[in-house]
Amino acid sequence: HCLVAHLMLNNLANVLNAKMMATLLSRRYYKSITLSFHNYQQHLPAIIGARSSYSSSSAAATPHYQEAAYNNNRDDDQSPPQPFPYESYNPTNPDPNYPSLGPTTKLNLFQSINSALHTSLYTDPTAILFGEDVAFGGVFRTSQNLREEFGSQRVFNTPLSENGIAGMAIGYASVGGTAIGEIQFADYIFPAIDQIVNEMAKFRYRSGNQWSCGGVTLRTPCGAVGHGGLYHSQSPEAYLCHTPGLVVVMPRGPRCAKGLLLSSIRCKDPVIFLEPKILYRSAVEEVPDADYEIPLGKAEIMQKGTDVTIVGWGAQLRRLQLACDLASKEGISCELIDLRTLLPWDS
Repeated sequence: HCLVAHLMLNNLANVLNAKMMATLLSRRYYKSITLSFHNYQQHLPAIIGARSSYSSSSAAATPHYQEAAYNNNRDDDQSPPQPFPYESYNPTNPDPNYPSLGPTTKLNLFQSINSALHTSLYTDPTAILFGEDVAFGGVFRTSQNLREEFGSQRVFNTPLSENGIAGMAIGYASVGGTAIGEIQFADYIFPAIDQIVNEMAKFRYRSGNQWSCGGVTLRTPCGAVGHGGLYHSQSPEAYLCHTPGLVVVMPRGPRCAKGLLLSSIRCKDPVIFLEPKILYRSAVEEVPDADYEIPLGKAEIMQKGTDVTIVGWGAQLRRLQLACDLASKEGISCELIDLRTLLPWDS
């Protein structure tokens, strides 16, 4: 108990002023985390029911991410999303890294992320999800209905402090919990860089492999959408990929997003999971209902070619695919590779 208190307070005290610290300690955020540290075996099974494997049948019974992909619950955006101009996953010819996955449901990217978060909370009683506004579903609806199903002790809001979110995730994961933190926009990950670079990435190394915070996954929407301005349009993966000790992941669409996020949450290393927000509603694919993982650190050859190799990640794969199609009309054979995991690079 002393170790838990030390790690939690040390991480938080480094990044929060006295007023914010008092807020954390006096409100239910600290109480809920303490419950998860010490009493999850007694408290959480009552919240989520008996543990069982997550299957396609249980997924089909969960309505919040099975809604039609064209119903985005957004008053300010009623235009239907347009599917990708390419097929990133063909159920008849699946990725050789994992077997046939059974029934699928048409989902867009934010619904696929929601499905992965639901699976993680369902299968792991130590998993908690927290961040700014996640309790009501998040500004992009990726966590919608999760608090209603899993309770406010496992899905809850935090103060406006990215440093605090990262520090809290490190403290919780260091005692064996699964921490899924959300940085509301990738542009605001920079206030948390000290915690991410100096604490999260080096936690195992500095202890000689005695301690670990590998249960941390920080999710964050990234990239431009055309009207976000300088504080809601950045993609900081280049900074993060120069930090040994981190795993950095960015999916290109709903199918790979679910499998990559589940692998990230279950990974024994801290992961930064970047979600191209322009794809939240524009990318629509058939996503397997099953609980499946896509291995981290392994790129995917989307298209074989003999003349030139093109490597990309995230939302840029759409344009790269279009470029490859144009090149093919000129007789140029292009190999197209999606890195999927940016760090470590699949060499």
